[in-house]
Amino acid sequence: MLMDVVEIQEILPHRYPFLLVDRVNTLDKGENIVAFKNVSISEPVFQGHFPGHPIYPGVMILEGLAQAGGLLAFQSMELSKEEVKEKVVYFMSIDKAKFRKPVRPGDRLEYRVSVIKRKGSIWMLDGKAYVDDQLVSEAELKAMVVDK
Repeated sequence: MLMDVVEIQEILPHRYPFLLVDRVNTLDKGENIVAFKNVSISEPVFQGHFPGHPIYPGVMILEGLAQAGGLLAFQSMELSKEEVKEKVVYFMSIDKAKFRKPVRPGDRLEYRVSVIKRKGSIWMLDGKAYVDDQLVSEAELKAMVVDK
């Protein structure tokens, strides 16, 4: 393990119920990150999506990929803890999003995000989400690190 949820919260501003990364296993600065989220039936989203047939929403998978991408960007920029507190990642676009297989309670979502290119504070990322090494979702993400 590279980062646990306490360390993640020192970088990302998200909190329950919207913090969607539980742990980071691998991070190669400027290149890629492997992180995961444990999907639990106790999450509030399952109250309405869908009663009696719980499916983790695709938009939440994309947000998890985006949060993992934010961790990758912040760690790659080698900012101090004080500098991180003064910045935020804004997502500019999500392209080529695809959902391949439903994600259900009990699944462990693995986010694999890699840098396509970086120009200054703008990052283009390739995100893929897996459950048991099966691709469940993918998208290209574009983000910008800005001052709060």
